Amino acid sequence: MARPPGHGPSYEVKRQEIIDLAAGLFAKNGYAATGIVEIGEAVGLAKGALYYYIKSKENLLVEIQERVLDPLVNIGNQITDVDTSPAVKLRLLSHALLDMIFKRLDHIWVYEHDYKHLTGENLTQMLKRRHEFEGIVRNILISAMNEGIFLKTDPDLCMLQFLNMHNHTYQWLKTDGRWDAEALSKAYCRTLFTGFAGGAFDFISLETEVSRIQTLGGY
Repeated sequence: MARPPGHGPSYEVKRQEIIDLAAGLFAKNGYAATGIVEIGEAVGLAKGALYYYIKSKENLLVEIQERVLDPLVNIGNQITDVDTSPAVKLRLLSHALLDMIFKRLDHIWVYEHDYKHLTGENLTQMLKRRHEFEGIVRNILISAMNEGIFLKTDPDLCMLQFLNMHNHTYQWLKTDGRWDAEALSKAYCRTLFTGFAGGAFDFISLETEVSRIQTLGGY
């Protein structure tokens, strides 16, 4: 969201702080059970001052959703354009998605649980954005099937398998160092791709190419 005219850098710093704290409260207590007064107390602002930064409680929910979706859609589009095989693209996308979950765990809780509280145009736009990311995954899977890398099957079901394995990580993830996004991405893709490929897949070549692309593009 663009900064309103006349607001200096400190305005945006405070607004981002409020969004972070709200994400933590929503993740802990639920969006519906968290009131504006509670958010204001957490950030040290009265209700009127809080609305100066956020406009509404629902707008906070929009901001949290966008913090998850916008980067994922953007990097998904970038990965789609990389000159490499569809399997490598999926592995890169897997890492990007898990990296988001590790970095914004509170946001992911809210993203998964509370988007249904959005209303009207906010809900319409958020669902459209979600479908856009799903479409990126589906199109890469279709390319892999068309190239004979994966078995031909229902691409919608494959897309849901891919996203469900990744998206549910937030339910058990502990950032204690046992796993990181890279380790989980390798494990998830090995499991999924072996099934997709009918039991045979060249993972050594895959990981070599992933390393090459990551070095070039920083994915």
